[in-house]
Amino acid sequence: MKVEIYSDVACPWCYIGERRFARALSALPDGDGVEVVFRPYQLDPDAPETAVPMAQYLTRRFNERVDVVLSRVTDTAASEGLRMDWDAALAVNTSTAHRLARLAEREYGPAVQRALMEQLFEAHFSRGVDVSDHDSLTKLAVSVGMDEARVTGYLRSDEGADELEAEFVRARAAGVQAVPTFIFNGQYAVQGGQPASTFLQVLEEVQRRSGESADADSLEPERPSAAAADACADGSCAVEA
Repeated sequence: MKVEIYSDVACPWCYIGERRFARALSALPDGDGVEVVFRPYQLDPDAPETAVPMAQYLTRRFNERVDVVLSRVTDTAASEGLRMDWDAALAVNTSTAHRLARLAEREYGPAVQRALMEQLFEAHFSRGVDVSDHDSLTKLAVSVGMDEARVTGYLRSDEGADELEAEFVRARAAGVQAVPTFIFNGQYAVQGGQPASTFLQVLEEVQRRSGESADADSLEPERPSAAAADACADGSCAVEA
């Protein structure tokens, strides 16, 4: 089985959803044999190239809704053992982080890419790391086994930039409207940071249906409400138009 996770480092529900999915996968018989690949999408392509305080940036964009939304996300994250430090977190464009994640998957494999994404989420939301900073990204990459010289040279170049843009286009063409979106075996879509029990049910059902003909939309949940389209809410973050 192959699971593709459309995600953004700047998406708190992607962090929560990845943790919940990991718990479900660990409970699945033969879960170690499931290939998990992260696919890029940006919630805010116009995010600043130079990092700014996230709480300040979000307040400018969403006004009074921010405190309520962030409080809910913080509580949900805590229930999964994750810490959100909104005072330290920085808002910044995530294209460089996505480009690094592509390098990890292409040259080191999905397991290393997944480990890197976990490090990126934790650094971004829990430690206030600037995930556009080359030195910080290099340290995270080296911590999961990537070659320091290769990463340093890669980040200094524009290698992979065109391919990253092509992936963004493919995601939109595939109908991705919010993240996280989980695609199972290229057929079944599940949107949002669903409970681990829901992910486990989907994994078991996809295993059962392997080799069978099925409607590609049969496991797809409802799209987020209009309220969710304004910010990160209801288990997913809406992608900017």
